[in-house]
Amino acid sequence: MDVPVGTIKRISPSSTVASPAAPRRKVIIDQDAFGPGGPNLQPILMVLQSPEIEVLGITVESGDGWQKENVAHTLRMLELIGRPEIPVVPGATYPLLNTEEDTRRWEKLYGKLAYKGAWMRSWPDYNTVNRTRYHAAEVVPRLEEGEPSIRPAAETAAAFLVRKVREFPGEVTILAMGPFTNLALAARLDDQFAALAQELVFMGGAFNPGASAIDEFSLQYIYSPRTEFNSRWDPEAAHMMLHAGWKKITSIPLDATVPTKLTAELAQRAGAGETPVTKYFAKYAGIGFPMWDETAAAVLLKPAIATATTTLAMDIVVDHGATYGATLSWPAGGGPGLGEPNVTVVRAIDVGQLDALFVYLLQQRP
Repeated sequence: MDVPVGTIKRISPSSTVASPAAPRRKVIIDQDAFGPGGPNLQPILMVLQSPEIEVLGITVESGDGWQKENVAHTLRMLELIGRPEIPVVPGATYPLLNTEEDTRRWEKLYGKLAYKGAWMRSWPDYNTVNRTRYHAAEVVPRLEEGEPSIRPAAETAAAFLVRKVREFPGEVTILAMGPFTNLALAARLDDQFAALAQELVFMGGAFNPGASAIDEFSLQYIYSPRTEFNSRWDPEAAHMMLHAGWKKITSIPLDATVPTKLTAELAQRAGAGETPVTKYFAKYAGIGFPMWDETAAAVLLKPAIATATTTLAMDIVVDHGATYGATLSWPAGGGPGLGEPNVTVVRAIDVGQLDALFVYLLQQRP
């Protein structure tokens, strides 16, 4: 059902979740879960709050922040919202080949990247929202939300991913919202990994996101419309992920997320109440950011939120030249025939439905 922008209460449980009799969908969340709160952990809250989803675990890599710090933020969030039973599995700290030094050498040849995640040493003057401070990968600064008392899983993310898709063949959806190093490692650990999963839904890729809006988050895409952070952090992993042999792939590129934003008004509605989730969100909400990963989570939970999709053959540039990490695309089946998969690409979403679903899920009571 169509929900106007700002409408919340008219969304009923039946419009957003499966019937009680339906089996819950098994999902593994793969995320560079930098926190507290903000655009990395908020989409995890959405999925955890959905009654139709069974989260098998959260695998964590570096990207927006370093893996060890990301793991700590995730553990502490689960502790504060009363979900300590969810496994948090540490994954890759560094990309497969790309490095901070290589990236800085690349910038000397081809120009500055607007965003480099954990490698950002300084922020542009137009930055208006709080961002992480630069530190080494092994450093875990004191957490604003307090230190976790629960521990991460002992196995690696790649091993966990492989084990779970083999435990539940054809049943596990992978929701990937950070760089794709963990998925690439899992695909190399077991060449049946992707084929055994039900589907892959990922936040990544860029086609022309700067065409629809100009703000501090989309300025870079006016001049470099095909370069997106998740793929640019680890281009080889993104390429390997796409070529791994999935039954079904859905991409939520930056294009679909440009019109979104977590406003103070939306955050106030989503954080109203006294549940552990609403109290956590109200304190650590990432106000002012586009809802990048929240959009990916919403498409997973409610595919009809996508108002425009297309099927494209897709790949990522791994040549270490000016377009390293950029998105390649062709008409479905029209690529060079080098194994590039056909991908369902979400080009636009119903922003009002996204906002309403976000509020509805965060307001769910355990």
